[in-house]
Amino acid sequence: MRQAACVAGAWVASSALPVVAFGDVQRYQRSLLVDSHGSPWTARQLKTGEAFLFNYPYTVSPVFLIAFEHEVKAAELITEDNRHYAAPAGVGPNKSIVAFSAICAHKLMYPKPAISFIGLRSGGRDEPSYVIHCCGDNSRYDPLHGARVIDGPAPQPLAAVLLEWDVRSDRLHAVGTRGGEMFDKFFEKYTKQLELETGSGLRKPCGDTVVVQPAASYSRNWMSCRA
Repeated sequence: MRQAACVAGAWVASSALPVVAFGDVQRYQRSLLVDSHGSPWTARQLKTGEAFLFNYPYTVSPVFLIAFEHEVKAAELITEDNRHYAAPAGVGPNKSIVAFSAICAHKLMYPKPAISFIGLRSGGRDEPSYVIHCCGDNSRYDPLHGARVIDGPAPQPLAAVLLEWDVRSDRLHAVGTRGGEMFDKFFEKYTKQLELETGSGLRKPCGDTVVVQPAASYSRNWMSCRA
């Protein structure tokens, strides 16, 4: 039995999900989330309110993986080019685990090995309890509502990464995306930089597994900023 944020052609039956799902699902390699030793990463390993990262659907495109205390419901959103879509509900034992592309929708800033200007922070006044904040342009996203934009110049939400959770094994798989992908612009802008950072700037798809890392392991320095 598998609870999924999204399955091809249909939503998992749940009162937390909308009756109609808008927007096309972009299907990619179904990749098992694993730790640095190759062992399956389980939902219960996630610490509430802490950001973890893995690369998907390409070997150099980072993704935030976050577990919250309470259930995260699906959210109806819109992309910069006016495409409506439903950001998936949370998965896992508490229906509270979500994943979003870590590429800012404005200046395409992303977590790098040496430093990151985009990350999960505590929300400020009149904000949700957690926000994904890009210091580069002060764009702020609400990860509890599909990573919608709540402040700053970002023109659209962060793309959602679709997760599947297996209730028996507690394992997680990444299976695709929904929303406004930034991969074309990302590779166009950063190919040379990615080659220096990772040894390859190529648009290489992920394989059967992707490695999950705590934020502190993914980037050595996480900038904390507030405008």
